[in-house]
Amino acid sequence: MPSATSALVTAATTTRTALAALRRRPPGGAALWERKNFAGRHLDLLGGPAAATGALAAAATAPGLRGRTRAAAVLATAVAGGIGAYDDLAGRDDARRGFRAHLAALRQGELTTGGVKLLGIGAAGLAAGALLKDRPLDRLLAGVVIAGSAHAVNLLDVRPARATAATVALAAPGLLRGGEAATLSAVPAGAAAAVLPDDVAQHTMIGDAGAHALGASLGVAIAAGNGRTGLALHAAVVVAAAVYGERALPG
Repeated sequence: MPSATSALVTAATTTRTALAALRRRPPGGAALWERKNFAGRHLDLLGGPAAATGALAAAATAPGLRGRTRAAAVLATAVAGGIGAYDDLAGRDDARRGFRAHLAALRQGELTTGGVKLLGIGAAGLAAGALLKDRPLDRLLAGVVIAGSAHAVNLLDVRPARATAATVALAAPGLLRGGEAATLSAVPAGAAAAVLPDDVAQHTMIGDAGAHALGASLGVAIAAGNGRTGLALHAAVVVAAAVYGERALPG
C-alpha cells in the first residue's frame, strides 16, 4: 500500500509541522487560541487547524486517487475544517448547542455559527458525495455519511483524545482494504495520530476545526469504499449518533 503509506506520512508530518508553526506564531495572538478544558486546565486550540492542514495536504497530494475522488476529499476536508475553525473562534461565547437550538434560531431569522456549520458542512458533504458516486441515491447516502461522520467525531470531542483516538480506530479497517479506500483512510488516521500525543497530554485540543475536518475526511474514505448497502448502514449509524447526541444534550 505505497499510496496509503505516502498519505499517512504526509498527513502526520504536515500536522506536526503546522502545529509547531502555529505555536510559534498563533494567528491573531496566543490568547485567541487559549481554552480551558473540562478539568480547568489551560491549553491551546491549535491542534485543530494543524490536523485539518495535515489532512488537507495529504488529500491534495496523495498518489493514486482519481480526480473526482481527490476533489471530494479536498472539498469535504477544507469546508469542514474551515467552518469548524469559524465556529471555534466566532461562536466561542454562544452557549447554544445541538441541531434543535440552531435550527430554532434559524426559524427566527438568526443564523448562528452553529447554523452556518450545519448548513455548510451538510452542503459540502452532499457535493462530495456527488463527486464520489454516480447514482442519485448513492450520492445522497454518501453525503449523509460524510456530513454525519464530521458531526459524529465532533460529538466525541468532549474529553482529551477521544475524538483523535476514535478517528485512528475507525480509519484502521479502511487501511486494510487497499486502493483508494486505503489511501483515503490514511489521511485522517495520519493527521489524528500526529496530534494524539499532545491531545492525551492536554497540551492542545482539536476543537470543531479538527473534529469536523477529521470526521469529514473519514466520511469520504468510508463513502468511497462502500456500495449502496454499506452506505445505507453507515448513514444509519451516523444519523443514530446524531439523534443520541442531541438527546444527551442538557435541556
